[in-house]
Amino acid sequence: MNGIDAPETDQVCLNEAEKTYACGIAAREALVRLIHGRTVSCTGNESDRYDRRIMTCFVGETDINAAMVAGGWALAFRRYSDIYVGEEKAARTKQAGLWSGAFIAPWDWRHRGPQTEILGTLSVPIDAQQHLLPQPAASTSPVTGCQIKGNISQDGTRIYHVPGQQDYDKTRISESKGERWFCTEDEAHAAGWRRARN
Repeated sequence: MNGIDAPETDQVCLNEAEKTYACGIAAREALVRLIHGRTVSCTGNESDRYDRRIMTCFVGETDINAAMVAGGWALAFRRYSDIYVGEEKAARTKQAGLWSGAFIAPWDWRHRGPQTEILGTLSVPIDAQQHLLPQPAASTSPVTGCQIKGNISQDGTRIYHVPGQQDYDKTRISESKGERWFCTEDEAHAAGWRRARN
């Protein structure tokens, strides 16, 4: 979407109570609520370096790109455009969406490390980085670095857990039992796993 960048599906953030949550999923749900089954129209004929179309999309008269930034569920992607900077400043002032707690900019999340900047509300918790940057031993595959945990319950049900879910941290993966790591939810679905309810 032109001029904006939203959290990744596996991204975790801190809410106003300083608890982690799956903010990428929350942003996707905000987009679903915004569209609410209505017809979407998009304009734009530019492509990015990955040959993806760069579009500005509307539902009725509402600019979806602007609405996502104004709601605090996306950021103005200043590297490519400053068109939605005003909406981002307003969302930050209102502490809307991501701005109600602490988070990592989506472009930094993709390449995060110990020096990654933490953004958020007026006072970011001092331990935000500890919560938002994964601890390698428990929350990433030692081989692929992927973070979605696909485990198999005692009755054989294949369930996956994404960072920020209630049972994520206590879930351990035993590859010898057929459990595995996934990089994306789409990959987990394709392999026959379903999302955990907690």
